[in-house]
Amino acid sequence: MYAVIESGGKQHRVEEGEVLRLEKLEVATGESIDFDQVLMVVDGDKINIGAPIVDGAKVTAEVVSHGRGEKVRIIKFRRRKHSLKRQGHRQWYTEVKITGIKA
Repeated sequence: MYAVIESGGKQHRVEEGEVLRLEKLEVATGESIDFDQVLMVVDGDKINIGAPIVDGAKVTAEVVSHGRGEKVRIIKFRRRKHSLKRQGHRQWYTEVKITGIKA
C-alpha cells in the first residue's frame, strides 16, 4: 500500500515505515503530524485517485529530526567584465517516518 502526498509544494510517493526528507515543517521532534493533502492511494489492485485530493484519506507521520542539507554553491560569472559573485545555500529539512496510511 502506498500513497502520493503533497508537502512543501512537492509531491511524494510514501509507504508505511519509510523515512523521507521534506521541506522544513514547524513541528517539534517526536510529535506526530497528519497529511491530509493525499492525491492518490493504492492498495493492491484498488486505486483511489482524487480530484484533486482523496476525500477522507490521511497519512500520519512522526517527526524524526530537523537539519540542513548539503551546501549548494552559486557562482555568477560575467566574462570579460572582471566580475565574479559566489554564494552558498543550505536548505532546511524535516525528516519524517510514515506511520500509517488511511484511505
